[in-house]
Amino acid sequence: MVMVQSLFMALKHQNPGNVIDVAAPAWSAPVLARMPEVRNIVEVDLSHGELGLLKRRRIGRTLRGRYDQSIVLPRSFKSALIPYFAGIPQRTAYRGEMRYGVVNDMRVLDLDVTYKAVERYVNLGTDPSRPQQPPEIRFPKLQVDEDKRRKAAARLGVSEVTPSVALMPGAEFGPSKRWPAKYFGKLADRFGQEGFGVYVFGSAKDRDIGQEVVSASNGSARNLCGQTSLEEVVDLLSLASIAITNDSGLMHIASAVGCPVVAIYGSITPEYTPPLSSVARTQYLNLECSPCWQKQCPYGHYNCLRDIAVQRVYESARELLGTETA
Repeated sequence: MVMVQSLFMALKHQNPGNVIDVAAPAWSAPVLARMPEVRNIVEVDLSHGELGLLKRRRIGRTLRGRYDQSIVLPRSFKSALIPYFAGIPQRTAYRGEMRYGVVNDMRVLDLDVTYKAVERYVNLGTDPSRPQQPPEIRFPKLQVDEDKRRKAAARLGVSEVTPSVALMPGAEFGPSKRWPAKYFGKLADRFGQEGFGVYVFGSAKDRDIGQEVVSASNGSARNLCGQTSLEEVVDLLSLASIAITNDSGLMHIASAVGCPVVAIYGSITPEYTPPLSSVARTQYLNLECSPCWQKQCPYGHYNCLRDIAVQRVYESARELLGTETA
């Protein structure tokens, strides 16, 4: 969801008078609310994969007469239904699941021009009559609420002054995006010995992984997985001196609040979803079997992740921190 802010920024750059409302799942609202380009959020209460035809029709009808254009990012048929039911005159999207008629401004996805996911988003906001070329990308920048950050830090015992390292060992996509938890733990131990506060962030689903990190850290890490709201994570990550993370949504949030990031990639190449930041480093081995784009390793070895050494990640982090490797 963070990457889509680059599209919003491009639309505002083209015409500052553009008014942008976003229809999206309720879970994404705390992130969208931190994007100054967004006026209103229309929360869509549908589970993943649910057609929800009547729900989409009902939502669409409440939006009638309010918009000139919709831009549909997912390529599924159902994702284009709300703008169709809303009767929005121009409904822009890439060619997808037999959406002719539902989408009336159909674009062809050219991977030679827009390989990166963020480029694909931004390209939908450009004039299709112009020569196709990679669009200019403006890095996402989420707003931080300092008052809410202070309250969250106090509640969780997170120091606002001590240098800290944020670790994000989870990845909703699957194990092929997860660097081993014990490796994160070894990093935590090393930074803890150097005086850094080390905090593990993630959802309640990541709580067990977070505990694995803590167990391997010799007591240096604190597991905050499942203890924060998404809104609080946005604010707290802005306190971190550096974030070390798998390729995940939290990686993009850390980048968007200005936190230096070391991002670790396995089954998916960083060329597709890089951290959108000028203070970021990526770790990717580019093995013969990579990228496989699979949620689990087809060969069962996960070498694309297991062979990324802790020392290598540590050195990248130290480079970003501007100090020599110990």
